[in-house]
Formats: sequence, structure tokens, C-alpha cells
Amino acid sequence: MSEAQLFEELAHAVYTGDDSKAVELSKKALDAGIEPLKAINEGLMKGMSRVGDDFSQLKIYLPEVMLAAEAMKAALAVLEPEALKRGKATVKSKVVIATITGDIHDIGKNIVAMLMRANGFEVYDLGRDVPIDELIKKAEEVKADFICASTLLSTSMPYMEDLIALLKERGIREKYIVMVGGGPVTREWAAAIGADGYGDDGDEAVKVAKELLQRRGAQ
Repeated sequence: MSEAQLFEELAHAVYTGDDSKAVELSKKALDAGIEPLKAINEGLMKGMSRVGDDFSQLKIYLPEVMLAAEAMKAALAVLEPEALKRGKATVKSKVVIATITGDIHDIGKNIVAMLMRANGFEVYDLGRDVPIDELIKKAEEVKADFICASTLLSTSMPYMEDLIALLKERGIREKYIVMVGGGPVTREWAAAIGADGYGDDGDEAVKVAKELLQRRGAQ
């Protein structure tokens, strides 16, 4: 089986909610010497992306999404430890991350958190359905550099704008690099609400975080 075929089958296993197949293929990827982050991005993420697209178009419904999420978690349990083991702790920076108020979806957020850890960030993951005040309190407590908020629901997107407004109200906006992301979030919308960065996927989120950190250090 070629690498491309393996990724396609891995994406399909996630899409169909076949957790045992997703685990089997994840192990095959590691045995074949494939980088775990590549298997996550080219396999798992593509499967979940299809799930998200079809869910938004009402081609599939919540039970199918939940099955896909379980398959994704099962595969991540195989790939994540190896990805973290191979990660290089070269970034000295603290990140507070959460799925924002009103949303319990956390697959995308979990992937971003894992990729950031693998790239050396110190990550404080507060979980899902987290009020913006808790995000700010934790950031203040640990002296974080980043506050990252995710959502899969358009109804929770306004809380991201509220997060930035509350930071300004408290006079601490400049202390933090604010990044947002998730299914309905766009680059344009992130810029419009005054966020510092946006990631279309986990890989881009890490790349943008590093660039923003470097830019801040150069100021």
C-alpha cells in the first residue's frame, strides 16, 4: 500500500466511524516509518474535514459525526504519543486554549493543542464550553503568551469577539497573542474582530503561532 493510499483509507476510516480500522491503519503508518504528524494531517484531518463539510450540508447527521469523532480519538491515541516523542521542545512559550462558551466540539481544538505541544509550546488546555473569563483568568495565572479559542458552531463565534473586547476593557489586550479557529471561522472574520492570528488547520495554526511569536520578539 502506498503512502497516499494509506492516508486515503485512514481518512475513510474516520469518515465512516470505523475506529478499529483507524487504529489498525495508524499502527501501519508508524510501522512504515511515516511521520505521525503527516498521518494526522493527511489522513485523520482530511476525514474529519469531509465529515464537517457533509454535516454542514445536512448530508450526514450528529450520530455519524459522533462516530467519526470516536474513530479520530482512537487513531490519535496511537499517533499522538509518537508525535509528542518526536517533537522538538524549541519554543519557550505558553498557550491557553479552549473550545469557547456554548460549544462542546473539541476534536479540532485537541489536534491544535497536541501539535503545539509537539512543537515545544507549553499548552494549558481548558477543555470545551469554556467561558471567556476563565480563559483570561488562566492566561493571567500562568503568564501565557497566547490565548487560543475554537468553535465549530457559528452561534458561539460572537464570544470570540467578546473575548477580545473583554481583554481591551481590562487594559490587557496587548499582553496576549489571540488566535481563533474552527469550522465556521474564516481568516477574514478573524481579522475583522481583531484577532492576531487564524489557522485553517492544526499545521497552519502552529506555523502562524511561531511567526507571531517571532514578530513579537522582534518588536
